[in-house]
Amino acid sequence: MYPNPQEKHAINTAEKLMIETMARYDPSHDAFHVERVRKTALSLARSAGPEKPDLLVVELAALLHDVLDKKYVSDADAADPYAYFLPLFEKLSSEHGLNLINDGRARQIVKIVENVSWTTEKRLREAGQWQEWHDRCVELHCVQDADRLDAIGAFGIMRCAAYSAAVNRPLHAPPGRSDTAIAHFYDKLLHIQDRLKTEAGRKMGAKRHQFASIFGMLDFLDSVEDEYGAETPIPSCP
Repeated sequence: MYPNPQEKHAINTAEKLMIETMARYDPSHDAFHVERVRKTALSLARSAGPEKPDLLVVELAALLHDVLDKKYVSDADAADPYAYFLPLFEKLSSEHGLNLINDGRARQIVKIVENVSWTTEKRLREAGQWQEWHDRCVELHCVQDADRLDAIGAFGIMRCAAYSAAVNRPLHAPPGRSDTAIAHFYDKLLHIQDRLKTEAGRKMGAKRHQFASIFGMLDFLDSVEDEYGAETPIPSCP
């Protein structure tokens, strides 16, 4: 039965590091976001059927996936993720007897963390560097889908607004501006549904894409455009 006592210690240790780190980030990438991703990733993994993903790899990768997010850390800090997380894995081995280094899972977890983001996938595909591993690693797919599902639907709308406020990004602007919150919907969020990789994730994505919030993401965007383009009524003369 997962998790066993050793795995539970590993999860608690990774969770502590995550909470300490995410406390420095804005609400769009906080510990609550990571908790949602962890919960969804495990749900997707348990729904994977005969593929039977390694649940510990999925859970640890989900917990750590935003610790070195390049939006918040320097290039130097994110240059060698394995070296950054190595003390964590060494601690799990020395204190809890769970040697993820020797069994290769430490490398796998870090590789998943490095490849979760939408931006990374887009860059690798455009550069022709997308590999067979990216297409067959079910653990990667579970964490990717979970992270991307949290970017659409009701939470996606709130997270986009929260991040925009944190970096002083305009909510909307006249045509020609691509650095706005609404532009982010068209550049990324509306395309996420088509890039989900697990069967369960695609079902959840279809629901969130259109129906998860009171009005749905598409209707929300239509309302923004209607409000932005509305003419100010001219007061009538007394």
